Order: sequence, then C-alpha cells, then structure tokens
Amino acid sequence: MSAPTSALTRNVLLSTATLLGSAGTLVCCVLPAIFAAVGAGAALAGLVTAFPQLVWLSEHKLQVFGAAFVLLVTSGGVTWYSRSLPCPPDPPAAQTCQRLRRANVVLYAVAWIFFLAGVTFAFVLPRLV
Repeated sequence: MSAPTSALTRNVLLSTATLLGSAGTLVCCVLPAIFAAVGAGAALAGLVTAFPQLVWLSEHKLQVFGAAFVLLVTSGGVTWYSRSLPCPPDPPAAQTCQRLRRANVVLYAVAWIFFLAGVTFAFVLPRLV
C-alpha cells in the first residue's frame, strides 16, 4: 500500500472512531429521550438493566460530548489535510484512494449529524421545556 493510500486508510479509521464517539452521544441522550417521549418507559428500564453503562454515559455526558467534539475537530483537520494528498498513479490503487476519500467524508458527515442530534436532545431541548 502506498503512503497516500495508507494515510487515507488511517483517516477512515479516525473517522470511524469519530462516528463511534458521536454514536455515544446518541446512546447517552437521544435514545432515552425518544423512549420517554413515546411512552416506552418500560423498554427504557429494560435497556438500562441490560446495559447499565448507559447510566454512566448519561451521568458523564459533558465528558462524552467533549471527547466526541475533540474527535470531530481532529478528524476534520485530518480530512482537510488529506484532501490534497496525491493518489497513486496505478489505476486500481487510485480507485481505492478515491473510494477511501469518499468513505472518509461520508463517515465524517454522519458523525456530525449524530453529534448534533445528541447536542439537541441533551442540551437544547431540556432548556426549551
């Protein structure tokens, strides 16, 4: 694997970690709010019983959101930097390079959507109610 392709692979891995961090914000705050809103309190209680870590995530939501934000900013910087890396001249490697760039951008966008949904449910909506 050439240097630009391996750098792009690392970027995709960073974007995947960012996506997982942002998904933590969904699990922390969006999922319980949706269950409560639709009257599924028993399902939420069962979920918390099966996964007691959800309580920890909710209790430490500032740290969860802070870590997710740091990952998003770091991933954004790396994505911005890697956009100008040259792809290899070999056609199959060039296709892989372009595919990894697209995957990186898609993962990054989805991570931001997850993060913003979490911020909305954890911090914005409670102040409006």
